[in-house]
Amino acid sequence: MERRDFIKISAIAGATAALDSCGQPDVELIRFIPEEELTPGVATWKPSICTLCAAGCGTLVKVVEGDAEVMRHGRAGLIKMGLAKKIEGNPQHPISQGKLCPRGQAALQVTYHPDRIKGPLKRTGPRGSGQFQEISWDEAIQQLVSQLQALRCAEQELNLFFLTRPLRGQRRQLVERFLRLFSVRSPIYFDPFEDAVVRNANAYCFGYSQLPTYELANSAYVLSFGADFLGTWNSPVAQSVAYGVMRQGHAGRRAKFVQVEARMSLTGANADEWISVRPGTEGALALGLAHVMMREKLKRPQDAGRAGEFVAGWAQGLPDCTSEATEKRTGVAAPRIERIAREMAAHSPAVVIAGGAALAHTNGLTTAFAVSALNALLGSVGKPGGIFFSPQPKRPSHFVEFPAPAGSLMKIDDFIRPLLEGNADAAKVLMLFDANPVFATPPNLRVREALEKVPFIASFGSFMDETSILADLILPDHSPLESWLDDIPESGSTQAVVSLAPPVMRPLHNTRSMPDVLLEIARHLGGELSDKASERMPWENFEGMLKSEYQGFYKDGGTPAASSADEFWQKLQERGAWSGQGRYDPVAQAAAKAPLAKQRGEAREGFWWGTRRALPIEEASLAPPPMSFEEPRFDGDPAAFPFHFLPYESQAFGDGSLAHLPWLQEMPDPLATAMWSTWVEINPDTALKLNIKQGDLVEVASQHGMLQAPALVTPGIAPDVVAMPIGQGHTNYTRYASGRGANSISILAPMVVRETGSLAWAATRVKITKVGEGKLPLFGAELREHPHEHR
Repeated sequence: MERRDFIKISAIAGATAALDSCGQPDVELIRFIPEEELTPGVATWKPSICTLCAAGCGTLVKVVEGDAEVMRHGRAGLIKMGLAKKIEGNPQHPISQGKLCPRGQAALQVTYHPDRIKGPLKRTGPRGSGQFQEISWDEAIQQLVSQLQALRCAEQELNLFFLTRPLRGQRRQLVERFLRLFSVRSPIYFDPFEDAVVRNANAYCFGYSQLPTYELANSAYVLSFGADFLGTWNSPVAQSVAYGVMRQGHAGRRAKFVQVEARMSLTGANADEWISVRPGTEGALALGLAHVMMREKLKRPQDAGRAGEFVAGWAQGLPDCTSEATEKRTGVAAPRIERIAREMAAHSPAVVIAGGAALAHTNGLTTAFAVSALNALLGSVGKPGGIFFSPQPKRPSHFVEFPAPAGSLMKIDDFIRPLLEGNADAAKVLMLFDANPVFATPPNLRVREALEKVPFIASFGSFMDETSILADLILPDHSPLESWLDDIPESGSTQAVVSLAPPVMRPLHNTRSMPDVLLEIARHLGGELSDKASERMPWENFEGMLKSEYQGFYKDGGTPAASSADEFWQKLQERGAWSGQGRYDPVAQAAAKAPLAKQRGEAREGFWWGTRRALPIEEASLAPPPMSFEEPRFDGDPAAFPFHFLPYESQAFGDGSLAHLPWLQEMPDPLATAMWSTWVEINPDTALKLNIKQGDLVEVASQHGMLQAPALVTPGIAPDVVAMPIGQGHTNYTRYASGRGANSISILAPMVVRETGSLAWAATRVKITKVGEGKLPLFGAELREHPHEHR
């Protein structure tokens, strides 16, 4: 609460008392009885989990007594309660290790945001008008139950869809159990900048359909293709901690780091050597490096094992990937290629990373296979300083499941196409959680048009955004700090990790936890559905589900140690994480040599995208044929659209879902120093040719749309590339993000990585035109002698 609001409320209280004494009450002030015991002035640090990216960092939240404006029993008033005031990294958590990124710090603002949806709403105006009316939770739940019962009665259960961001842990299990009541297999997991390409390559090469963990702390040489692993990619906090040890933690030795990319990222700015490469040719460079090592007998082809089998010509030493041929493809000089190859072979352990734009071209899977083979050739798989796969807990067995390799873009396309075509299998009821595909998909997919045709949409969103505004019913979720949380981090540790945290504070508003709402809905379905629910979802609430699934871990050893289930459950809540004692053992993973269907246990877990639509693995080949380097395809004629367009995930906003947080809007970009805005990054030579100066308003146009933003002239980008951060350009996303900047996704072509069905977001070509003068707010620009090389 702001100090001025407290003074105002105190004044109202005084005026009320004065009026009461005269028998003329004018204002009634409600002060609720505290719901917890608090010690004034004493702070308590409680464990929690950051949910603002997929890394799963453990946090500690500082909670102190304070006055809060709350909703209780349908009435607004004041109450003394424990309030979260500060978030830091949890030193006992294996992922964050006491550190935290800016997003994690800003997570506090989700709870106190003035534009949070404070209670259930039902639509009263035309769809998309934003006209809603507050209703009770009983009415909201009954309305959704009625829609689900109607599907059941009409034998249309398969017309129920659940669209969500990728989930892990028990939230994922609960959603999938709920959908199986209606014979729906799984939700649509939507992430526009997913890592399906990495998971697919790892599944075939190493037997793990998950993101890798890089033990950078012990690496002697690191080569990264496009992965901003210190800023936004994979598990940036864990990777930053390990990178610090790699650079400064070994007396007398400083590891070398080389970054290959077309636009300098935060990670690239930390490199010893930064190499600009032609977009989409990163895989060719990886194969060129491998060719040098095998030609000079620094490494043997058989050292790559299974991973090398997926690259055509590997056993013969890649005769088509000479340094001269690689130079023609990539633009990287042949002597440089040979020097780096020799350096990597001589400095063990060496490891290669690929992510971001390098895998966001139409040939992304080719690049991922090339990098996997190069890692195996270097002997870095499962070795200290190399690449690992975080072990998963042995109980319950379903913890090993990760998002399937199939890509989000194809899943969304398969969902919306029946709606646009009016097919009988189109969605009739859609449940929506924490996903905004209207904002985060290319315009040619026509997602908004399709969603407008869904008869009934229920959203669990906490904020009104471009997708949730189309809902008929909104059942707002608690904020993460008000919720029971759990997670099984996919990467970031060489040990198995389970995170768990109770709420650090009581709810401020009339919201309910999404898992608790699903459990309540299941109990109200009636008949056979309720019978199924009582068998498959027997818990009274989400806390009960977490306890039943996790308290048995005390038998498995690890940390914290306990002698009973109850003792372990208490210690787990206090510590915030359980970590197993075992490490990834590549020798024990002989299943990597078996067909993928046997590795995963169920054939449905694997997909090979050989055609436009996914084929279940039992209907397609279990593995792709050996791949040669494939030239990337781009949308747009180079004569009309001469520049490669590179949208990139910003450290502040991610895919745009965090643009509503003012702390992140105000945070200067670590390289550009821009705030509260978006911009177009242009090479100085390109800007000079186009007569574009710093801050000029430019128009960027593709075959699918155009946008305008101020120019940022920077040497850290290739002359034939223009780049933009992702996240701004919202039309409806709270007072802090709406109408601010431009949405770089809005001009993307719906190009895909053919084999995975994921969005090839680096495959669009554009043209750029100066429009006039603009304004680009830079932090402290007037204080710097040379903010940029070119003006």
